[in-house]
Amino acid sequence: MRCLEVWQRGMTSAWTARPVWFHGDVAVGNIIVTNSVVKALIDFGTCGIGDPACDFVMAWTYFDPESRKIFRDAYQTWQRARAWALWKALVCMSGLSSPDTDGTQAKALLAICNDVD
Repeated sequence: MRCLEVWQRGMTSAWTARPVWFHGDVAVGNIIVTNSVVKALIDFGTCGIGDPACDFVMAWTYFDPESRKIFRDAYQTWQRARAWALWKALVCMSGLSSPDTDGTQAKALLAICNDVD
């Protein structure tokens, strides 16, 4: 799947449920883990109310394909989350946000575009 198709699918998918709280920046540096158990999220500077798909970006940034499948099976916001992940990867890679010095976003972009639906 190519970037444009990922984007179009994300834009035609809609959050139809009531707005919910979202964190807005779920990333490794904002997740407190003890003994392999998530204990807390920190840094709520970009939290808001609406579509939670932006919090699912981590599926492409930090999960391997098997973990992404488990994650996908558990949630129904997949297409919008994938579009959010694409947006974040492209913004970071363009230098408009923090630069992708370690290649994390480039790897995420490949995972986003190569993921099989």
